[in-house]
Amino acid sequence: MNEIASRAQLRAGFLRWAIVTVPFVLLLGIAVGSLVPAGSDNAWYVALDKPWFTPPDWAFPVAWTLIYLLQGIALAMILDARGAAGRGVAIAAFLIQLVLNLVWNPLFFAGHKVSAALVLVLVLFAAVLLTTWLFARVRPRAAMLFAPYIAWLLLATALTWEIDRRNPDAETLVPATSSAQMAL
Repeated sequence: MNEIASRAQLRAGFLRWAIVTVPFVLLLGIAVGSLVPAGSDNAWYVALDKPWFTPPDWAFPVAWTLIYLLQGIALAMILDARGAAGRGVAIAAFLIQLVLNLVWNPLFFAGHKVSAALVLVLVLFAAVLLTTWLFARVRPRAAMLFAPYIAWLLLATALTWEIDRRNPDAETLVPATSSAQMAL
């Protein structure tokens, strides 16, 4: 027998990591996302002038759930690649892009900082591209799992750009409040 570990042992190692990383990344994303109302639950966002290509509200949680699941799986693949050259740098890049990702939602929806959110999404996009490249050097399949994330970030960047362009006063925008009183 000239194998160090059988395929079953290798698969079990990956599954042990995935059992931790997938729920961790998914629950972290859900937790941070639930801190601030978003979409039609956020009166400020509803009041913004948005472009025609703004996805419907239901698309955001669906897309982010898929993205966080895939990120968790990709991270498990990298963590399982013990001894691989570049593994530590890839993990560090992953953590940096994850923090940037988690900061965007409160910055945009709670802080109403559209221009800052645009800068952040551009930095996040660069960090995700770097992470994808580093993951590809360790495990090419892990990098492929970032494709939907990159596609969604392209949309998010275009959307944030257009919202910033259309709403130069977004920071000071006060949404209309509903009133039970009748105007005479």
